[in-house]
Amino acid sequence: MEGARSASAPWVDVAGPVSENAGRQEDIEFAAAGGGEDASPAVQSAGHVKWFDATRGFGFIVPDDDSGDILIHFSVLREHGRRMLPEGTRVVCEAKISNRGLQAVRILSFDLSSATGIDYDNRRTERAERVHPLEMAESAGPMEPVIVKWFNRLKGYGFLNRVGDEADVFVHMETLRRAGILDILPEDALQARIAEGGKGLLAVEVAPR
Repeated sequence: MEGARSASAPWVDVAGPVSENAGRQEDIEFAAAGGGEDASPAVQSAGHVKWFDATRGFGFIVPDDDSGDILIHFSVLREHGRRMLPEGTRVVCEAKISNRGLQAVRILSFDLSSATGIDYDNRRTERAERVHPLEMAESAGPMEPVIVKWFNRLKGYGFLNRVGDEADVFVHMETLRRAGILDILPEDALQARIAEGGKGLLAVEVAPR
């Protein structure tokens, strides 16, 4: 499920979306170099992220006024502590006209609540903070019945509930794979060994029931 790390973008540990234009090396070099900006003042523009290739480090914003797609390179996101913005994110930026069109030179604000694509920056943070289930095996209790609350194969995780208990129990796809379970649906009955992790309850082992 997890992609290989990219040599061109070592912060990415899951392959990002690939567009029909994303493979052109000259586009990447142009974006990183500033795109040949002229001396004209930057113009403020608001819109949403059309797509962003997290592996190659650039994408495009569609402005609300239909003035033309705005190229966005990951370098303008550094001051915000990010390497990418997921598809659908609302963005307010300053853009300049270059010899290949508009390019964002500064990101003023963004709203991730409107995002419809995968936030790879958030995935990286979650993985860095999350305790691996196998590390919690010794402190886990015995097998007990659980019910699947929801599970998202794309995100690779979901939550279980103990029978008669609404407290969420995190379960990762790797834990399911070790049990030979390829997929689960809401209300499926399982068994699980549960431990108290740094961010809440965690299923360290699961089995069919």
